[in-house]
Amino acid sequence: MRNMKRNFFAALILVLFFAFADLSSSANGQTRKGPAALTRSTEVQQALYTEYKGVRLGVTAEEARAKLGTPALKGSDQDYYVFSDKETAEIVYDAAGKVVTLSVDYLGGVGAPDYKTVVGGEPEQASDGTFYKIVRYPSQGFWVSYNRSAGPVAMVTITIQKMAEKGK
Repeated sequence: MRNMKRNFFAALILVLFFAFADLSSSANGQTRKGPAALTRSTEVQQALYTEYKGVRLGVTAEEARAKLGTPALKGSDQDYYVFSDKETAEIVYDAAGKVVTLSVDYLGGVGAPDYKTVVGGEPEQASDGTFYKIVRYPSQGFWVSYNRSAGPVAMVTITIQKMAEKGK
């Protein structure tokens, strides 16, 4: 359990690293080569992937728990679920107790939806076999990312996250 949570956070840090690397290169007007190039995003009108097991951004913690069941780790700001040895999820809540992030890990990719149904199109692939794609929906106030790690046991992480409101 502790290793799964550590792996989850490592994947989340990787997603955030790529997202921030993309923002910094965009702000400078630069085009980067290498891993940071994996963050190219596409703005699409209609989101393909907006929920996980019936839980969407903005629902209350009580509504999320009613759909997902009892979390393995429960908190006022986040819950951690273990559905199997291959599937875990972290649900993050804001101060009002509403879902702002849904992040799901699929160990070995087992049970993960196809990336085309999550982010559409082809993700950028690194030479080590890792691939990643983020799609931002500014008009809807969230982004979705799909990340598959490389290695002997790949992990697929799908994250849906509310965008920070401007000025906050």
